[in-house]
Amino acid sequence: MIFWEEESLNDREKIFEFLFDFNPSAAEKTDRTIVARVENLLTQPLMGVKRDIFRGRVLITPEISMIVSYWIDNETIRIMRVLHQKQNFPPE
Repeated sequence: MIFWEEESLNDREKIFEFLFDFNPSAAEKTDRTIVARVENLLTQPLMGVKRDIFRGRVLITPEISMIVSYWIDNETIRIMRVLHQKQNFPPE
């Protein structure tokens, strides 16, 4: 099961709104790509990169320059944040 934490949903909304102002179809494509990549975690939960500086893993999505931070909690994959690759990753 995938659980989107509130902050990750807020991140998605901000990304969508920012892109929508310039290109509505790009906004929709970006959000669909994020969701599709996250859904891949259901069958490959360890596909993200492990980083020592924070808890969990990072799923890198280079085609849209986004990263998704997540951690695995038993059978649940918790999506913590969705950020552009150039954003500074917030401390825990």
